[in-house]
Amino acid sequence: MYATERREFIERVLQDEQRVAVADLSERLGVTTETVRRDLAVLEDAGALRRVHGGAVASDRGSAAETDLRERLARGGAAKRAIAERAIAALGASFTGSVLLDAGTTTSALADLLPARAGADIRVVTHSVVLAAALTTAGVAEVTTIGGRVRGVTGAAVGAGTVAAIDALRPDIAFVGVNGLSAGFGASTPDPEEADVKRAIVRAARRVVLLADRTKFEVESLRRFAGLDEVDVLVTDAAPSGALADALAVADVEVWVA
Repeated sequence: MYATERREFIERVLQDEQRVAVADLSERLGVTTETVRRDLAVLEDAGALRRVHGGAVASDRGSAAETDLRERLARGGAAKRAIAERAIAALGASFTGSVLLDAGTTTSALADLLPARAGADIRVVTHSVVLAAALTTAGVAEVTTIGGRVRGVTGAAVGAGTVAAIDALRPDIAFVGVNGLSAGFGASTPDPEEADVKRAIVRAARRVVLLADRTKFEVESLRRFAGLDEVDVLVTDAAPSGALADALAVADVEVWVA
């Protein structure tokens, strides 16, 4: 395969998966890791991607970059549904109690499954106006919306009042979305106010379930909101490897692969 063909292949994979790993590309292309790194360097110079530890991400995925909710809803739908279906098992067959849902597209996929699981004894709390409306319309018996200033890009309520309201709660389980997850930095997100809310959710919940597809692995967004040792379960669509897998094991995080 010529260099031009390799680089076109890398760009196609990056468009579909939002992240590429050097080792994976080396195996798929049948070339050395050094060749892959040279290809990534050329593509980075051309503005097609941004190199990170172990691979590369799309050029629009800097630490402060944030994609609009509608665009994210259109990406990786199958992976998000699979993660949601695996994550719902955390509730168990006879769960009663309180669930706190973070804002996000993967938590939205999980919310779609809740009406079939939510009986009279399940209480759902969320700071997402999108999820609150959907759950209420779907007939979930008790939905509490945490107020605040709503960010248009995510549909999430944020601000000091939102954080204070979450600090006054003790939900049995929280499902939390993430923009980046790495061995050295933990769970992160670009916006400082959303990071504050996610940090409050992690602090408040008795059990924290993190939802992250493989494109979030070894990505570091601007603001960390949780260390790996604060997470009980990671639900994902591919088993982590390398440093992230080792760090999750050290932190005693259960990893559930959809």
